[in-house]
Amino acid sequence: MKILFPIIIVILIAFIGLYLFFTPQISDGNVEEDIAAITAMSKARADAFNSGDAVTIASYFTEGAFLMAPATETKIGPQAVEAYYQEIFDRYHTELESGYEQVKVDGNLAYGRGFAKVTLYEKSTGDTLHSTSKYLNILERQADGSWKTTHDIWNGNE
Repeated sequence: MKILFPIIIVILIAFIGLYLFFTPQISDGNVEEDIAAITAMSKARADAFNSGDAVTIASYFTEGAFLMAPATETKIGPQAVEAYYQEIFDRYHTELESGYEQVKVDGNLAYGRGFAKVTLYEKSTGDTLHSTSKYLNILERQADGSWKTTHDIWNGNE
């Protein structure tokens, strides 16, 4: 019995350590402030889209982020996100109206569900394309307190 007691204590300490390590840390932040910051980040991304700035859009994505656009392969990471948007901006002048209809914050994770109305003006022909969509962003609080997108997925309403 004297040998089992230290082993049981070590196992208990190991389980407690694993639990603390893998349990998400809940922020002491104010949820309303978090929602405001997430909404502001979304607006900044839309402004970057409207000005054709793929670098700024990509800066709002985490290193392992997933961009899941319709009719294309999943893009992973900011460099792939930047390339995706740069291809659009090389071909089109862009207009975007978008916004969150719901934002939910739970500790260091959040999601935003929203709508988008996009108009693309082809630079070479002047042709105009219109689309509307719904989207879902999953976001993660960064070490500096900012929010970045880990998953961005949307599909068209047409």
